[in-house]
Amino acid sequence: MAIQAYINFDGNCREAVEFYAEVFETKKPKIMVYGDMPPKEGAKFNEETKNLVLNAALEVKGSTIMFSDIVPGMKLVVGNNISLVVIINDIDELKLIFNRLKEKGTVLMELQETFWSKCYGYVVDKFGIEWQLSYEE
Repeated sequence: MAIQAYINFDGNCREAVEFYAEVFETKKPKIMVYGDMPPKEGAKFNEETKNLVLNAALEVKGSTIMFSDIVPGMKLVVGNNISLVVIINDIDELKLIFNRLKEKGTVLMELQETFWSKCYGYVVDKFGIEWQLSYEE
């Protein structure tokens, strides 16, 4: 199991990721944009949104830091733009942790299969901490 930081930006994620890659002298980051998402009913993005960063990751000193732009229309509040990502290779353990975190919390995305994970969920716990749980083999 690993825990990673996930940082959101308001349209300048690519610039930030490239900056951090230079600062920490990492490999050139792989950047996935919203336009790379599989077509899905209701997920229609304009040209500006299609080029925003959906996900990028940097390996920094043995840890992974993940990055994304928020979708236009969402409000970014500096201070709550960082969430913790827990990578788990046991789906039963993932479900147990997710269910514990959601007690008196708010589920932002129920546990479900996504195109990047067989089991993923996003929850804000009762203390206001955002947690993303993702299954990886």
